[in-house]
Amino acid sequence: MKTLLKSFALLLSLSASSLFAADAPAAAPAHDHFDFVQAGRHITVWLYAPPGMTPQTPIVIVMHGVARDGERYLTDWMPLAQEHHFLLVVPEFSKEQFPGEEGYIYGNTVDQAGHPLPRELWSFSVIEPVFDAVKARTGNKTERYRLYGHSAGAQFVQRFVYFVPTARVELVVSANAGWYMLPDLSVAFPYGLKNTPVSETDLRHALGLPMTVLLGTADTDPVLHALRHTPESDAQGMFRLARGKYFYAHAEDAAKKFSLPLGWHLAFAPNIDHNDERMAPFAVRALFPE
Repeated sequence: MKTLLKSFALLLSLSASSLFAADAPAAAPAHDHFDFVQAGRHITVWLYAPPGMTPQTPIVIVMHGVARDGERYLTDWMPLAQEHHFLLVVPEFSKEQFPGEEGYIYGNTVDQAGHPLPRELWSFSVIEPVFDAVKARTGNKTERYRLYGHSAGAQFVQRFVYFVPTARVELVVSANAGWYMLPDLSVAFPYGLKNTPVSETDLRHALGLPMTVLLGTADTDPVLHALRHTPESDAQGMFRLARGKYFYAHAEDAAKKFSLPLGWHLAFAPNIDHNDERMAPFAVRALFPE
């Protein structure tokens, strides 16, 4: 009898983890991760598949913060992925594989001495192949993805739109970044785009993307989480809320300079401080405005 019950329980477990129709590729379990290797570097990719997922379920890629804690971000976002029915993907850029600010929020475009690195080594260059790997692993057939980042992840995201103009991203949300790379080709890296591979054409494309700059109205602590204070960052404001407004105002100016319609939007999360779990429900509204 015990053997029979165990077999029945195993059958139920296998049935519950079935995500796609029988003719789809082997499905990922509901809470999964895999090792992705790019240019010899390892990235853990965390996945959550909502019940009833199909090959047309939207994909949302979430970028973690400075602690490089991909699994925690996955946990924060899993209830929202289930409620709003999207495949949740969280790539984790470890400090060992992508050390320092340069390795993550600068996109690994330069080394720690500031020397340019080849594009194949960029952490920015990981996102598109990860999207393809997730599709192959799950049988997903969608052609584009939605991208979100909070704090250090927001810094990654807001730079990503400049540096990867061919990305298949359809909606972007950058939430509560600590400081910004301004959309200005005359301001020196890393506070602007001067001396980077980003061209005027790339910048024009970035300004046209549907990106939401999402700010918590209570994110006003000038020292929280070792907020950077340099003359350049302080010129953007003394806390994250002010810096986000400054960044968006510069985007408006850049769009006017190029006589372009700005695709970006400024949005606020009332009474939310520097916390991804509390910010996430507001981010979902921006990622799924429909």
